[in-house]
Amino acid sequence: MAHVNVTIAGRAYRMACEDGQEPHLERLAQTIDQRINDMRKTFGEIGDQRLTVMAAISILDEASDLHAKIDSLEAELAKLKSANAGAESAEENWSNALAKALDDSAGRIERLARDLASGKEGSTP
Repeated sequence: MAHVNVTIAGRAYRMACEDGQEPHLERLAQTIDQRINDMRKTFGEIGDQRLTVMAAISILDEASDLHAKIDSLEAELAKLKSANAGAESAEENWSNALAKALDDSAGRIERLARDLASGKEGSTP
């Protein structure tokens, strides 16, 4: 288990994370620190704890919006996959009908060719 020292709102914290996740944890801490600094500029000195809670809520609000967007995109993807499956089924049906029509036509042509070869030029298929 790795450890990282981060600074958030002027306070240093030692945090544990999985090996290799140190840069990610540092970026997350920097994001929170930046959010708190931005809110401090907007709202002034309203207390570190309040700023931290406001930053956490705003980050969770963004995450909630992103989850809703993901859910919407997944639903749209499912519809597109369903429509694609329907199109593939229609294409297969059309392909089968075309193959049958070509097979029937080939059979008629073969019968006509046999009839012509046997001298039955006036016969109908």
